[in-house]
Amino acid sequence: MDPVPPKSRDRAPTIRDVARHAKVGVGTVSRVLNDSPLVSEDARRRVHRTIDELGYRRSSTARNLSLGRTQMIGVVAPFFTSNSVLERLRGVVTKLRDHDYDLVLFDVETLPQRNDAFTSFARTDRVDGLLVMSLRPSDEEVESLQREGLPVVLVDVRHPALPRVVIDDVLGGQMATEHLLDKGHTNIGFVGDAPTPFGFTSSEHRRQGMARTLRRAGIKRREDYEVRGPHGREQAQELAERLLRLPDRPTAIFAASDVQAMGVLAAARAMRLRVPQDLAVIGFDDIEVAEVLGLSTVHQPLRETGARGVELLLSAIDGIGAEPTEELAPLTVIARRTT
Repeated sequence: MDPVPPKSRDRAPTIRDVARHAKVGVGTVSRVLNDSPLVSEDARRRVHRTIDELGYRRSSTARNLSLGRTQMIGVVAPFFTSNSVLERLRGVVTKLRDHDYDLVLFDVETLPQRNDAFTSFARTDRVDGLLVMSLRPSDEEVESLQREGLPVVLVDVRHPALPRVVIDDVLGGQMATEHLLDKGHTNIGFVGDAPTPFGFTSSEHRRQGMARTLRRAGIKRREDYEVRGPHGREQAQELAERLLRLPDRPTAIFAASDVQAMGVLAAARAMRLRVPQDLAVIGFDDIEVAEVLGLSTVHQPLRETGARGVELLLSAIDGIGAEPTEELAPLTVIARRTT
């Protein structure tokens, strides 16, 4: 090796400086930086020693170009300001801190945005992989993404051709209802989401779990106890007030989300009903505010599923484990003061 001169104050050392002082070619330095196995141990040691002595720092742009990657992860998420999506995004961001990747977020709040979401990322020069939350891609969209060779992982939604991290919403509805039954309630109402063009299914699946559990308990389903509307706290309050004005009102309400459960609690306050003495309430998700409110709920690991989705995606980008496997996240009933 040539003697290494003092670090220049005029310019930063380049990859050519490293190659010259280590007495190797520029290509060898590049292979060492990219952890290629096609380098002798002696040359690898010399290059690393020279890098340390020169204080060489590789630019992220040069690294990305040599790897043929953008070092960007795309995330498609509907209504990303909603509590459950924010919780999952926290898990995504936390996991990406451990890796040299940045995040590109595509927020979907309208049908045109929904239709553009997947085609926008279908070009592989934009992102290295795509994480999709709660929006089920069509077969045509999946085929387009696969033709482009873009790795895709789903969270909170299923497609048989893609790896995914999901929960069993029907089971969650059963668990919430069983909790209310154990508390002695048989007049159980439901506040959930009306169908939307986005094709969300979680609310309906949770209602199905409730109906199945009531049927098994020998309790006849009452359609007038099931109300649906646009997702939101204020809308849920209006729906719950409709239930609570019935002559033989429910003594308990299962809300398909914690946000809707907050609306149910607001309806109970407005109608001067005591919780849980006059009305028991259970939600779904276990967002942060649920603990503050003392809201009983079905906990799903929102942050953990976001983080796990990123792990699967990074593995797929590296060519590992890209099979369309399904991972089922656990659910737990969290009993608090509202039941």
